[in-house]
Amino acid sequence: MDYKIAVLPGDGIGPEIIAEAVKVLDRVAMKYQHRFDYQYGLIGGAAMREGLDPFPEATQKICSWADTILFGAIGDPLYDNNPDARVRPEQGLLAMRKKLGLYANLRPVRIYPELIHMSPLKEERITGADLLIVRELTGGLYFGEPRELRDNGNLAVDTCLYSVGEIERISHVAFKMALLRRKRVTLVDKANVLETSRLWRRVVTRLSHEYPDVELDFMFVDNAAMQLIINPTRFDVILTENLFGDILSDEASVISGSIGLLASASVGDRISLFEPIHGSYPDGAGKNIANPLATILSAAMMLRTGLNLGEEAEAVESAVGESIRQKILTYDLNREKPATTSVVGDFIASRI
Repeated sequence: MDYKIAVLPGDGIGPEIIAEAVKVLDRVAMKYQHRFDYQYGLIGGAAMREGLDPFPEATQKICSWADTILFGAIGDPLYDNNPDARVRPEQGLLAMRKKLGLYANLRPVRIYPELIHMSPLKEERITGADLLIVRELTGGLYFGEPRELRDNGNLAVDTCLYSVGEIERISHVAFKMALLRRKRVTLVDKANVLETSRLWRRVVTRLSHEYPDVELDFMFVDNAAMQLIINPTRFDVILTENLFGDILSDEASVISGSIGLLASASVGDRISLFEPIHGSYPDGAGKNIANPLATILSAAMMLRTGLNLGEEAEAVESAVGESIRQKILTYDLNREKPATTSVVGDFIASRI
C-alpha cells in the first residue's frame, strides 16, 4: 500500500528525532511492503528564519495533500527571548491546529516497569498507572477574542470562549476512547468559578447518556492536578479544555519518568497529526543526545490511528520495549551508559 506522510521536523532537536522516526518507518515499509511518500515542510522558527509565516501556505498545502502528519518540535530562543515579539514560532502550531481542524489532542501516559525507578514519584503510587488525556485543542483562552493589551499596556485581556458544538465533538472522542479502555471518563474543569466550565458540565452530562457503558465523574482542575501526583491510577480517560489539558498533560509526564517517552495525536475530521509532547530543547540541538522514543512512539500512533496499520504499530512499540529492556537509551533514561539519538534509532529499526 502507498501512504502520503507530511513530515514537519520543526525547530531545535526536531530534525534529529524526526530522522530516527523516519528511519523506523522505512524499516516498517520494507518489512510490510508499504510505500511511504514523504513530503517535508517548514514550520515555526525554521519557517520564520526563511522569512515565512510560522505556518506557511506551502506547508499547509503539504498537510492537505497528505494522509497523515508527523511533527517534531516547535520553539526557537531567537524569538522566545523577545517578550514583545508579535509573531512567535508557537503561533505556527496554533495556526496549524485551527486551519486543519485538529480539535482533539490524545496524550497517553503509561508506565514501563523497567523505568519506574526513573519517576520522581513513589513506586507504590504509580505502579499500574495507564491513562489518556483528551484535550480540546482549538478553543478556549488560546483562541478566544478579544485578546489584547489595553490602557497603554497596563491592562491585558484574554477571552475563554466555547460553543456547545466544540464541547460535543471532543466529548464524543473521549467517550469512544473510554469504550476501548476501562470505560471511565473524568471531566476536569473549574465549574465552581467559570461559566465555560459550567457549560462543559451540562453538555458532557447530557452526552454521557449516549454512552451508558461509560462511567462519568467530575473533578475540579486543582484537585485533578493533585490526584495526578498522589493517585494517578484512579484515572482512565481525562477529558478537559485547552488550557487545563496543556498543563495537566505536561504534569502527567513525570509519572513515566521522562517527558521523552510520551507520544501524542492531534485528531481532526479529515487528517491527524502525531508528535512527541516535549519541546524543541534548543540546547541539545545538533548534539545527537535527544531522546527519540516519544517521536518513534508517535510514529507508532500514526500507523495505528492515522493509517489503520495496527500490526505495524505493534511492531514499533515492541521494538521500543526491547530498547528499554536492553537499556539502549539516551542520557535522560540511562545515566551510566547513555546511547546517542541515532544509536537508539538504529537499534529500534533493527528490531522491526
